[in-house]
Amino acid sequence: MKISWLKRCCLLLGFLGYLAFVYAQISFRNTLIPAVQKLEASGESIVFDSLVIQQRTSFIAPDALQVLTDLLNPAKETSTNSIKSTPLKILSVEVILTHQNTGEYQLEMHPDRLILKGGNYGDLFHGAVTVSQLLLGNLNNGSYVLPERLKIIDRPKFNWRGMHLDVSRHFFPVSFIKKYIDILSWYKINVFHWHLTDDQGWRIQINKYPRLTQIGGVRSETMTAKNFDPYVGDGKEHSGFYTQEEIRDVVQYAQLRNIEIIPEIEMPGHARAALAAYPELSCTQEKLPVPTIWGVFEDVYCNRESTFRFLFDVLEEVMALFPSRIIHIGGDEVPKTRWNACSECRKIRIDRQLKDAHELQSYFIKRIDSFVSSRGKSIIGWDEILEGGLAQNAMVMSWRGTEGGITAANMGHYAVMTPGSHCYFDHYQDTSGLEPLAIGGFTSVEKVYKYNPIPEGLSPEKQHFIWGAQANMWTEYMASESQVEYMLLPRICALSEVLWGTTSDFPDFEQRLQSHYEYFESKNWNYRK
Repeated sequence: MKISWLKRCCLLLGFLGYLAFVYAQISFRNTLIPAVQKLEASGESIVFDSLVIQQRTSFIAPDALQVLTDLLNPAKETSTNSIKSTPLKILSVEVILTHQNTGEYQLEMHPDRLILKGGNYGDLFHGAVTVSQLLLGNLNNGSYVLPERLKIIDRPKFNWRGMHLDVSRHFFPVSFIKKYIDILSWYKINVFHWHLTDDQGWRIQINKYPRLTQIGGVRSETMTAKNFDPYVGDGKEHSGFYTQEEIRDVVQYAQLRNIEIIPEIEMPGHARAALAAYPELSCTQEKLPVPTIWGVFEDVYCNRESTFRFLFDVLEEVMALFPSRIIHIGGDEVPKTRWNACSECRKIRIDRQLKDAHELQSYFIKRIDSFVSSRGKSIIGWDEILEGGLAQNAMVMSWRGTEGGITAANMGHYAVMTPGSHCYFDHYQDTSGLEPLAIGGFTSVEKVYKYNPIPEGLSPEKQHFIWGAQANMWTEYMASESQVEYMLLPRICALSEVLWGTTSDFPDFEQRLQSHYEYFESKNWNYRK
């Protein structure tokens, strides 16, 4: 049977069209982490050099507009081959603010323009990060290659997508804090939990109490490795704190990257640095140094009015620096030895008919909760604040497993899940014994990826009280910025997808992760290979 010339041409054209369609699909790399909720791509590939935001964006402040512009042209700082004297093609970006408070953003790619829609600046920022990741993942000889038809509709599952950093055990300068924020924002983390005070160092300037940083911010040395007994110190003074001006600068930097900073001021335990500066705040009023070893110490804040006045003053200055609606007050690992031996603490228990020291701790936390609430904010604390009775407006951060979060949710309180089993990034990343010294434990990328923040056993009608989750970075054994990066990357990638609510199969995630290793290299970020 003979096929006509016209029919042959039609078949050939159809086949070539099919090949063009397949090539467009193959050449487009989905490099997004976290994965998006909905992505549609079709059409031929288009090649362009840069994106330029249209000028109809007066609703965006100039500094915020600059952040979006930088995101939409990422290769200018990551690829020396991407800057050309004669651009091949410039695509315009139309930014639309919908004023819809849904957390959703939308992207529409057309042959001649890109449309970015979002309800607020945070949504637009997330959309710009998505564009940036796609551009870097589809960079070819200094130009971007994307399908001419691309549509993304996306929104996160959890409101609290957090990452913590302890700067008490080891202090890190503002430059690194901003770098840390950059990494978090690249993976759409929206909460930075800044652990500013602990036994081994007070890291935030409080004008009314200068000795907190002058004395509490300095320890004479630090124990080496895990040399508790016999003790071995390094003989090197460790110090540092953030001025209030630096704090304001970091807060503004984070806001432009859609990150809310939650400051933590530890109380009533983990307070030895403060007690070294003001020993009258302890039950014994004994003058003690800032500890040089890690662990939990029996000396804590005493339940007396002068202590509460001190803490109210501190919190007043802290709340003035941080616009966050939530203040973290610690509340974990509080030995009751000093309280049980203290006549003033015993008198409070008798006067207020408190049956034990756990209820005395609840009394302490409730006093703090009442003060913070009077300033229009709320407290969050580690799950020990449940002991003895939970304060009226408190949120719970569940770290000793999931039980604290379940209990809080069943009581009608919001909870943030951060169990040590999956969310402690100070743990080893494999079991080979070849990794740098860490506190212990084992938390691999795959283990993080398979974590579900909604705990088993929590009834469906209570699940909305699980506000989200976060990972914690305790720095007892992280003395350098490089080591913090190593412990963060790439586990933060897995966490981000868990919190965005788009986890699928782990091999697919690993495949998308490959292009992010390239990005780490381009930024000179240290990571576990």
